[in-house]
Amino acid sequence: MRVHVADHPLITHKLTVLRDVKTPSPVFRSLVEELMTLLAYEGTRGVRVEPVDIVTPVAPTTGVRIADPKPLIVPILRAGLGMLEGMVKLVPTAEVGFLGMARNEETLEPTTYAERLPDDLSDRQCFVLDPMLATGGSLIAAIEFLLKRGATDVTAICILAAPEGLAAVEAAMEGRGEVTIVLGAVDERLNELGYIVPGLGDAGDRLYGTV
Repeated sequence: MRVHVADHPLITHKLTVLRDVKTPSPVFRSLVEELMTLLAYEGTRGVRVEPVDIVTPVAPTTGVRIADPKPLIVPILRAGLGMLEGMVKLVPTAEVGFLGMARNEETLEPTTYAERLPDDLSDRQCFVLDPMLATGGSLIAAIEFLLKRGATDVTAICILAAPEGLAAVEAAMEGRGEVTIVLGAVDERLNELGYIVPGLGDAGDRLYGTV
């Protein structure tokens, strides 16, 4: 497993505002989208391309375009939806699937309650979106779901991670294919409730309100 922390001043600045408890939901949503575009830039460095011949106003030349089959973006519902628009803006030709996962607040174990994905992912580059890599349970379950459908190239993009979650994903993914984790920051630890410290709270609630 490869881990890349996008250490950039703009990301750190936006993360600071995002963390602030006084940041209202509309600003929070906008910042998540902006952060996602910056993180997606880092996460798509290995996206597959193919040569294409074009004609500029001056002369013919050869460039590249995103190769078929197109990348598959998989936000983990519901918090991952807040990251989707920022990713699609950067890669508008990508296709989008969905995984609905919920965490049992007592056991901290994830359950999958919905999915909309191709049956065969053997030739697809998959990008999983999940704001918080806390215990790692949801992300591990999501990646394993994709691997069972044949995926061999999976990149997870998260805004924040806890060291415990990173370690759990690394242990679970050992020898399981090409898995990359792209992060805005790695925080100190998890608390007794499984939340990242200092973190930013419940990303889904801060994006959309408490349900």
